[in-house]
Amino acid sequence: MRQPTVLMFGWEFPPFNAGGLGVACYGLAKALAQQGVKIIFVLPKKLPCSADFCRIIFADNNERIIKNLYSAYSTFHSEKNKSLSKGWGLLEEVKLYAKIAREIAKKENFDIIHAHDWLSFPAGLAAKEVSGKPLIAHIHATEFDRTGGLNVNSDVFAIEKQGFEMADKVAAVSNFTKEKVEANYGIDKNKIAVIHNAVDHIRDSSGNSSYKWQGGKAKLVLFLGRLTLQKGPDYFLLTAKKVADKNPDVYFAMAGSGDMQRQLINQAIDLGISDKVIFTGFLRGDDLNKIYQMADLYVMPSVSEPFGITALEAAGRGTPILISKQSGVSEVIKNCLRVDFWDINQMANKILAVLQYPVLKNTLRENSQQEVAKINWDNSAKICFNLYQELLH
Repeated sequence: MRQPTVLMFGWEFPPFNAGGLGVACYGLAKALAQQGVKIIFVLPKKLPCSADFCRIIFADNNERIIKNLYSAYSTFHSEKNKSLSKGWGLLEEVKLYAKIAREIAKKENFDIIHAHDWLSFPAGLAAKEVSGKPLIAHIHATEFDRTGGLNVNSDVFAIEKQGFEMADKVAAVSNFTKEKVEANYGIDKNKIAVIHNAVDHIRDSSGNSSYKWQGGKAKLVLFLGRLTLQKGPDYFLLTAKKVADKNPDVYFAMAGSGDMQRQLINQAIDLGISDKVIFTGFLRGDDLNKIYQMADLYVMPSVSEPFGITALEAAGRGTPILISKQSGVSEVIKNCLRVDFWDINQMANKILAVLQYPVLKNTLRENSQQEVAKINWDNSAKICFNLYQELLH
């Protein structure tokens, strides 16, 4: 069986990632490389990041190819400079990324193209057009997830739809996402393959962490994710109010950043629980480990969650999890509590139960941690590798 070379387009890469997209790209690419796949990973901007399992190309600054792509880079910078005066936006960055991707595809040798999310779909399509090689459009979150189906951005929707239609295969991070792609974009379900996300090996904390929250009767409930409509942080605060009314010894950490941050701070004040809610900002590295291990419960109340890697991260670190039924991660982990994102009464009752009954908390913790230990990127990479072979034969 021939080991393919993959030209992979992404938008972010750890440690320079704003969320789960970069984590997923890193984990899948690394596991594919361990199975013998050669990865050429293309990023739109020069960043001080590297990986020993793949070759990284920065679209806007790469000495090895800049001489051959001089005209393309000149166009990139001149168009960007012209647009600065009238407002340079994300869509312009996506379009210029695609222009450079076309030139990169002319120079590189590869067998297949793999583009992650709408931000990279135009780049993948440009590479496909000049090379004739098969394309996988890997969707991690649709515009319907990000907006909750309200005020869908027509430009983003059009890019996603074109990517799905023109790709040779669509990869979805869950069956939950596959159904959305089929229903909202009219894509044949037989064209869509499900490649669940996973997590890298997580240090075993077993609930015996040296990081403790205050001590005594105080408990900590954690929300970790982007502070955006999709993640349901406002429902978390409404639930927090109900929990705090019943148990004043509970505190709530909101780890992340996003466009709802100011609104959420004001909401906490209006609800009268500002002294119970800690906004930590975006966390990574050891700070991320600490907050997971300090928490008595992790809550993911997402309105529409294509997958939800953070739930696996929390469970793997020995933290019980409560997730919304509107999430893809519920397809791979069973030892958790589930609730509809909008049912704040039920969510509050389940939080209080975990905090009140140590047997429930410990059972969830132990069983979910054992379950997560079996969820790894190697399994996801095997499915992806088989998809490559299918397209190459």
